[in-house]
Amino acid sequence: MARIAGTDLPRNKRVEIGLTYIYGIGLSRSQEILNKTNINRNTIISDLTDEEIVSIRATLNNYYQLEGDLKRLEAMNIKRLMEINSYRGKRHRNGLPLRGQRTRTNARTRRGNKKTMAGKKKAPRK
Repeated sequence: MARIAGTDLPRNKRVEIGLTYIYGIGLSRSQEILNKTNINRNTIISDLTDEEIVSIRATLNNYYQLEGDLKRLEAMNIKRLMEINSYRGKRHRNGLPLRGQRTRTNARTRRGNKKTMAGKKKAPRK
């Protein structure tokens, strides 16, 4: 099993898909990495040689922010928005949708599943 950027990649998948298991790499970035390292996209991860794995690791370390660093950067950006009291920061603080979605009916995941009917009484136990 190849371990790249702190993530175990699945053995039986193509490299192109396997790299997307790393946080911060999608399909297009995965293809870009494979083009830089001259590795065939259809190679199965278990068939990769040690040199190919090393070249992928080197490319990721030199050109991309991944995993913990990327999560830390996102958290800092959100914290900055909250500190400067921007509209988006206030929405983050209140746990509401940020990008103009309606909240009167939808947004259950963001707002939490509260009671939908006001003051409905439960039937007494007998």
